[in-house]
Amino acid sequence: MIKKFRDAQVFYRFFDKKTEVVNVYLHGWGCSHKMLVFCHKFLHNQSSLFIDFPPFGESSKKIKDWTIFTYANMVISLLSQLDIKKFNLIGHSFGGRVAIILAVLCKKETQKVVLVDSAGLKPRRSVVFYFKKLVYNIKKFFGCDVSKYGSADYLALDENMKKIFKSVVNTYLEDFLPFICAKTLIIYGKNDQETPIYMAKKLHRRIKNSELLILENAGHFCFLDKRLQFLLALEKFLKD
Repeated sequence: MIKKFRDAQVFYRFFDKKTEVVNVYLHGWGCSHKMLVFCHKFLHNQSSLFIDFPPFGESSKKIKDWTIFTYANMVISLLSQLDIKKFNLIGHSFGGRVAIILAVLCKKETQKVVLVDSAGLKPRRSVVFYFKKLVYNIKKFFGCDVSKYGSADYLALDENMKKIFKSVVNTYLEDFLPFICAKTLIIYGKNDQETPIYMAKKLHRRIKNSELLILENAGHFCFLDKRLQFLLALEKFLKD
């Protein structure tokens, strides 16, 4: 199904099992709802909503001047249009950023939160990072080509989406964490290099009513690396 929000057509799939609480799945940057839809097949008796964040999946490919808060407001708008009054939030990586904001803006409606290899915290930077940044700034000052600097995710984007990406990754959400009231499960892969384990521990410290589960031999997509273990933990947490 498609809903309009601002300058975008937003694709979603809603499996309505007429339950009081709906599981809302929020995918990572560069992915789509398809990466998480297996969760509904396992939790088939529960209502599930899957969303494709623009410009990914089947949603609009062109958006302009969006921030992480635009994405959060888009989800809020969709939930309102679908008359979903109570929900659990399950967010992976970028989707975790959105889930953190929603858990604070929609305290009454949010029942539980699951943050999976969640982004949103300020990363620790090494000396190498600051050296590369210095080289980048010097080259840019002297008019040299700096178009190859940046992560693979960043370099794959057009110029407009690069601005949105920079806005998203430079918006840190530490100040939101103490205001999350919903019971929260934090699941991370022990070998995650994108959002390292120290971020999981920081989330656990800052979110009062939280549990931490670290999956061995799993990386940034721990829900795929350890699918059964992830699904069993998710099922137990949502049912308790």
